[in-house]
Amino acid sequence: MKSLSRILSAAGLAVGLALTAVPAEAQQKNAPAAPATTQLKPGSPAAIAAAKEILAMKNASAMYANAVPNLVEQTKNVLMQSNLNYQKDLNEVAVIIAKNLAGREKEIGDGMAQVYANEFTEQELKDLVTFYKSPLGQKLLANEPRAIQFSMSYMNQWAQQFAETINGQFRAEMKKRGKEI
Repeated sequence: MKSLSRILSAAGLAVGLALTAVPAEAQQKNAPAAPATTQLKPGSPAAIAAAKEILAMKNASAMYANAVPNLVEQTKNVLMQSNLNYQKDLNEVAVIIAKNLAGREKEIGDGMAQVYANEFTEQELKDLVTFYKSPLGQKLLANEPRAIQFSMSYMNQWAQQFAETINGQFRAEMKKRGKEI
């Protein structure tokens, strides 16, 4: 599960970086009219419970466990860029805000459960719980993070090699035109 946590932490970091890559004002102007979760149908309590059980078995909370402190830190860093003279205050305020908002990351888990409840029927979710409790399901839970990690590594290697092939074809085509690159 440690490798899953690393993969999920990397994914969470990527999301966090994406959020801070664009200034907050621009994010607000470009924000969709309504968050995706407001478009979800409410799942039945049994479907939500099964979805939460699946997410717990997959240790999905590792993906967002540090969401609040990370977002507070990122926001503080963005604010510091244009308010250097308030560095001490912003550092102190960040601690207060992180403490005030601690626990709010659970909203992500609730939202994820709602998404699952919208993507799968209640019976499908219950069947998935049963599957994940089976020996094969347990093996999948244990080995999938490593398989994903190796798959990503393979894709990166393939892309690098393929890029060399593309580069070679560019050079060959340009050479036909009498242009060495």
